[in-house]
Amino acid sequence: MTIKSKNIITGAFMFLLSISILFGLNSCSCGCGTADASDVPLSVLNKANNFIITRTGKEFFDKYITPDFSLITYKDPYYKMAYKFFMPEKPYVNTVITFSIDKDGKIDGKDEIAGIPEYLKDPASCRFNIDDKQAIKIAKENGLKEGVSKWKVGLLWDSSYNQYIWHVLSTYSESGKDKNYKGSGKEFLIDPNTGQVISANLWHIP
Repeated sequence: MTIKSKNIITGAFMFLLSISILFGLNSCSCGCGTADASDVPLSVLNKANNFIITRTGKEFFDKYITPDFSLITYKDPYYKMAYKFFMPEKPYVNTVITFSIDKDGKIDGKDEIAGIPEYLKDPASCRFNIDDKQAIKIAKENGLKEGVSKWKVGLLWDSSYNQYIWHVLSTYSESGKDKNYKGSGKEFLIDPNTGQVISANLWHIP
C-alpha cells in the first residue's frame, strides 16, 4: 500500500472547519432566514428529496435520510437545504447533507453539493464497515503518533474524493488560541468502507 505524504497548511483548517460546520449550523448568523416546515414549499421539498433520491434510491433515502428544517435557510432565490444522514445500526454515520435549490427545483451549481451518498452508482461506497475506533487503530498501525492533545476524529464528506472519509488528526505541537493559534501534526484519511489509508498528510499552521 502506498501512502502519500505532503506538507499542508489547509488540512487542519479544513478538518476543524468541517467539524464546526457539521455541529454548528444551528448558530448561523449570516443574516439569512432559518426555515421551518411551513416555510419550505412542498414543491421545493419534493424536488429536493427527488434530487437526493436520484443518487441514493428511494429505499435508502426513506431509511436513512430526513430533512432537518432547523438547519435549512433561505436567501433569495435559493433554499439552502439540509438533511440528516443517520444509520441507526451504524451510529457513527451521523452527518449532514447540504445543497442549494431554488423554487423551480434548479440546483445552484456554484454551491457545493455535499454529503449525498452515491448508493445507486456505487453501493460499496455506502457500507461504512469501519467505525471510529477501527479508524484510529488503522492510523496507529500506519505510524500516526499520539501527539500533545486528544486526536480529532470525524467522518466527513470529502469533495475531492466525492465520498465520506474518516479524518484522523494528531497534533504534535501547538501554542496560542483562535487567530494566534500555531500548530503542527499529521492527518490520516481512511476509507470508511475498506479501511484503506487514502493519504497521510503533515500539516503546519505557522
